[in-house]
Amino acid sequence: MTTIRKFVYAALLAATAMNFAPSLAAAQEPAHGKFTLKHNVNWGNAVVPAGDYEFAYDPYQSSPVLTLSKLSGKRAGFMLLVTNSEDSKPSDSNQLLLETTADGSYVSAMELAECGMTLHFSVPAHALKQMAKAVPPAAPSGQ
Repeated sequence: MTTIRKFVYAALLAATAMNFAPSLAAAQEPAHGKFTLKHNVNWGNAVVPAGDYEFAYDPYQSSPVLTLSKLSGKRAGFMLLVTNSEDSKPSDSNQLLLETTADGSYVSAMELAECGMTLHFSVPAHALKQMAKAVPPAAPSGQ
């Protein structure tokens, strides 16, 4: 009888410990915070105007979407598709990474060091625009 009691006690202790131990799936917590854009930026297919914003990202949603809510000026909201995410490096800081093209600035990544993640966004491929065309020199006239 004592052996059965010890076995049940050990099994109960193991089950309780498993419930309190953090799992790998719980490593990424939902992220939220605020930031300010100093100028308009392209973010995916949206043009996000300058202003103060609040953001939220839940890695457990079926479709990885970053939501933005404009807090200053005319209210606006955006849902932006996150193409992929990764753990941030200890040297990372909280920042938006921009790619500048002829069409303007595009957000390519959002580093959330405090949340331990970096979110990546698609930047459309842009065809190079022809700025000038070289014209061959005219043939000398027969003089």
